[in-house]
Amino acid sequence: MKSYDLIIIGGGQAGLSVAYFLRRSGLDYLILDDQDEAGGAWLHYWDSLKLFSPTDYSSLSGWQMPDTKDEYPLRDEFIAYLKAYKARYEFPVQRNTEVVQVTKQADLFKVETNQGTIYAKAVVSATGTAKNPHLPHYPNQKAYQGVQLHTADYRNADAFRDQKVMIIGGGNSGAQILAEVSKVADTTWVTLDPPRFLPEDIDGRYLFNQANASFFDETTDSFNRRVSLSDIVLVESVRDGLERDVYHDVRPFASFYKDGVVWDNGKKEAFDAVIWCTGFKPNLKHLETLDVVENHQIATQGTRSVKEPQLWLVGYGFWTGFASGTIYGVGKTARDTAREIKAYFKKRS
Repeated sequence: MKSYDLIIIGGGQAGLSVAYFLRRSGLDYLILDDQDEAGGAWLHYWDSLKLFSPTDYSSLSGWQMPDTKDEYPLRDEFIAYLKAYKARYEFPVQRNTEVVQVTKQADLFKVETNQGTIYAKAVVSATGTAKNPHLPHYPNQKAYQGVQLHTADYRNADAFRDQKVMIIGGGNSGAQILAEVSKVADTTWVTLDPPRFLPEDIDGRYLFNQANASFFDETTDSFNRRVSLSDIVLVESVRDGLERDVYHDVRPFASFYKDGVVWDNGKKEAFDAVIWCTGFKPNLKHLETLDVVENHQIATQGTRSVKEPQLWLVGYGFWTGFASGTIYGVGKTARDTAREIKAYFKKRS
């Protein structure tokens, strides 16, 4: 029987961040990752994705990401950094291991995977959101016969050349993908509200700091406007899109029909494809057997489950720490989580 002090489920930025703060703890722990290489969810994002902060704000705890050719790192550059980060600290990772479900037997967790069963005294779940894309429901959506895909499945614009494409979602992913697809296709941009583009000299660094300040009702000296982590940063592709005047947002339609959508005024418009840039929800399916999941969340105090105090959740968003779903923001919650875990095992000994 394989048994550990701690199992970390997920080897992306959140899982590695927790492991970094546990590396001198003396605990016998193992990271279970369902990928065959380091990179986490970033392995599955679109080819041209750019981070919206420079390297010093796109780094995990302990080791800054090396400078990149352009100010904002590409997806592949960040993946290379994650691989180097894992190798640098020699974290114990078992790859190609998908956790099917977690149950509790007496004082131990039973972690069932496609590679067999593992037991642990404590569990950190850091599976993120990438495997649970969110698709809003629209009337007659199944009747639509065109292509529908989510950001999670989008790779590049090649398949949409000379087509008519609707892009839904007003955040950074929607803006970057629209900029790319609009070079080869006729695009329409649907957003719930008018999108908010940041000034050119404001990027993810200031966005995070300002959002953090507004969240905690603090005052700051720069860029005096309440902001959101979904505000659009003017990376190169977005600046290019603005110069080409491709960002003409419209509000949501009423329903689908077989060839496209029906607008609120009853007018029908055909589209070859719809790309949903509508975000993700936490991937918690493996924890449902613990009876702790409610409305896509788990009640926590900090990152620790209220109902199951031997379980911690890291990197899922605001309910596991402000901005904990971001590269820059996950470090603080990972550090606090590791501190709690070490205290828990010290008390047990």
